[in-house]
Amino acid sequence: MDLDIHAAVITASIITLLLAAASIWFGIQSIQAGKRVLYYRIRHDREVFGWRLIGLALLLGIFTLVLSQLGEPIIYSVYKPTLIPSQTPTITLTPTITLTPTITLTPTITLTPAISYTPTITPKPFLPPAILAKFESSVTPNPAAAFSPLLFSDRILNGQAVNSKTIFQNPVGHLYAVFSYVNMIPNSQWTALWFNQGELVYFETKPWDGVEGGWGYSDWYPTPEEWKSGEYQVQIFVGQDFKIAGIFTVLGDPLNSNYTDTPSMTDTTQPSATKTP
Repeated sequence: MDLDIHAAVITASIITLLLAAASIWFGIQSIQAGKRVLYYRIRHDREVFGWRLIGLALLLGIFTLVLSQLGEPIIYSVYKPTLIPSQTPTITLTPTITLTPTITLTPTITLTPAISYTPTITPKPFLPPAILAKFESSVTPNPAAAFSPLLFSDRILNGQAVNSKTIFQNPVGHLYAVFSYVNMIPNSQWTALWFNQGELVYFETKPWDGVEGGWGYSDWYPTPEEWKSGEYQVQIFVGQDFKIAGIFTVLGDPLNSNYTDTPSMTDTTQPSATKTP
C-alpha cells in the first residue's frame, strides 16, 4: 500500500508519542528503583538515568507537537506535491435524436358574424337657425337652469298636470307639456319645439315671464286635423342650451274640422183615405 506524506506524518507523530510515554514510564521506574538501593553511587546513577528518560519524554512530546503541526508544510516546501487526476467517467451518454413535431395544425377559417350590430349615434337636439333669428331677449341665460321630466296632459290645475299620460286618443284637443324648474332668470330666452315623427310641427320662443323656480308648461292647441297619429317629442331649450325632452304618442286618425254629423232624412208615407159606400 502506498504511503503519502500526510499518512507518514501522522504515523511518525504516533510513534514519537508512544516513545515519549515509554520514556516517562521507564524514567519513573528507574527513579523508584534507585531509591531502594543502599549504595549512594548506584542510587544516584539510577535516579539520574530516570530523570534523563523523563527529560527525553518531554523532548519527544514537543517534537510530536511540532511534527503534527508543521511537518507537512515543511515537507511540502522541499518536495512539491504532484497533482493526481481525479477519476472521472470518460463516457457520457447523451441523447442523439430529439423528436419534434413537424406538422402544426392551425385553424384556417375564422368565423365572423354575417351582421355586425353597430350602435347608432343620436344627435344632440339643437335649435334651427330660423328659430334663432326670432330671439328677442338680450339677457344671458343661466347655464345652471334645470327642468324636471315633462308630464303630458290635456288639462292643468294650478299650473300642474292632471292625470298625466303618454298615450292619447284622437281627438286630442288642447295639450300641455308641464314641468318644474329652478335657477331660471326672468326675461332670458327659452324655447319649446314640438315634433311629430321627427318633423317640426309647432314651436314657441320668447323671454321667460316667470320667476326663478316653480311650475311651467308649453302648450299646443292645433286644429283637429293637425293631430296626426304617431310619436311626438317636445324639446325645451334655455338660450341655445338643450335642457329636457319628453315623448308621447297619439293614436287614431285625425278628425276633419269641416265634418258635421247630421241625421239622415227618412221618407214616411201616410196611408191614403179609403171611401166606404
